[in-house]
Amino acid sequence: MPAIAAATVTVVLWASAFVGIRAAAPHFHPGSLALGRLLAGAVTLLIFLAIRRQGLPPRAAWPGIAVSGVLWFGLYMVALNWGEQLVDAGTAAMVVNVGPAVMALLAGWLLHEGYPPRLLAGIGVSFAGAVVVGVSMSDGGHASILGVLLCLVAAVAYAAGVVAQKPALRHATALQATTFGCLIGAVGCLPFAGRLITDIAEAPIGATLNVIYLGVFPTAIAFTTWAYALARTTAGKMGSTTYAVPVVVIILSWLLLGEVPGLLTLAGGALCLAGVGVSRSRPRDREPSMR
Repeated sequence: MPAIAAATVTVVLWASAFVGIRAAAPHFHPGSLALGRLLAGAVTLLIFLAIRRQGLPPRAAWPGIAVSGVLWFGLYMVALNWGEQLVDAGTAAMVVNVGPAVMALLAGWLLHEGYPPRLLAGIGVSFAGAVVVGVSMSDGGHASILGVLLCLVAAVAYAAGVVAQKPALRHATALQATTFGCLIGAVGCLPFAGRLITDIAEAPIGATLNVIYLGVFPTAIAFTTWAYALARTTAGKMGSTTYAVPVVVIILSWLLLGEVPGLLTLAGGALCLAGVGVSRSRPRDREPSMR
């Protein structure tokens, strides 16, 4: 199915973002990293928009696009970048993975998607897997309270942004919603423009290229494929799908960074995938009884 393929692209590219952020973070302030990523993404998306000859979204789509732009494209990226500088990757993964659960709760309440038992069970299993992965990746140090709070802010902003974007996709295309959400997020991060100029001047070319990569692939392409898939399923199910991200991060770290995962990490990854499978499964129709 096209929606499943789009969600798969999103998961893989969002997972790759962890490698890019880790490479760029030592050379970029959290705000300047977010702004640089959003600017690169906005330029790419505007080119796509021009090629596709899609103009402004309908008026009815703007409230959802504006909210998702401020919360998801803006606040989420700054808070996550900052939080990951203060806590280890394991702690960040555990806290940020509160997001899909919050998303399912908000979608059930605000979007009237309800609370399907299989979805809630799958989220529970996947979250347990995320905790296992987080514990296995933790460096055993004391997590910064501010860092944990920032990761929690990122998780809530991400969940609220997705729930706000869902109604907008009834009126706008995935490309329109992503392009203008990204632009709004970039405008919100403009106070970091001076710092971005300084960081680019001082950072090695490799770090700057990582920022551009983050903007083109995990932002422009992955957020568009996410919106495409979100328009064709529920916010709760899409949120549960992101629990596959830690699994892909493990694989990419293994292949690209030579970080061999331990048995605990692999077990946590398996739980994440199992939970995604449960949340997206459908109950079997009962066979008619013999009379």
